[in-house]
Amino acid sequence: MKESETFRPFRDRTAAGRELAEHLRKYERPDDVVVLALPRGGVPVGYEIARVLGVPLDVVVVRKLGVPGRAELAMGALATGGLFWIDRHIASRLEVGQDEIDAVLARERRELERRERAYRDLPPPQVHGKVVICVDDGIATGASIRAAVAALRQGAPAKIVVAVPVAAAEVAAELREIADEVIVSRTPPNFRAVSLWYEDFSQTTDEEVRSLLRLASGDSGKR
Repeated sequence: MKESETFRPFRDRTAAGRELAEHLRKYERPDDVVVLALPRGGVPVGYEIARVLGVPLDVVVVRKLGVPGRAELAMGALATGGLFWIDRHIASRLEVGQDEIDAVLARERRELERRERAYRDLPPPQVHGKVVICVDDGIATGASIRAAVAALRQGAPAKIVVAVPVAAAEVAAELREIADEVIVSRTPPNFRAVSLWYEDFSQTTDEEVRSLLRLASGDSGKR
């Protein structure tokens, strides 16, 4: 493929997911592979991957755990299934006590559960011993994916694969230090924002997320 073709924008998230799925064909193993997409924009991408591979689709909702009084500074993350990760170095350096950590966890757990109820009726999938394909519609800073990987790692999956249609090359390289595999369709040298690499980057709604999860459940049930 020519460079000019390699780095052209995707038509939309559906087209991006279909292209990305071709790079993931080796994971056509429905018994031990699950696609977990970051809502909301990652879900249309993840749906196409799950459909092509014939594997289950679900969401991994991530909540940043902010330092008390400095909420913009993350000291960890909470993710689907109650999995959480605490950066003990940051917590210790800023003298954040266990009671404060517990309070932040309780608050963010309530918000995470509220968001998960908006997307699914069934319990979250188990990741223990599974190959988890963690999907978003693109990566700029990598903060959300990093949080998802760190939290999911606590569930003892067999492997975590980060898969996105587009990312900055340097960020993709950094993610290879925490994920078992990173698959990116395109790493344009002039990457500035995820939205620039989609002709249609309209917001994915909660209802679209719910609809795609229902469709995916029906698709996997037929296999």
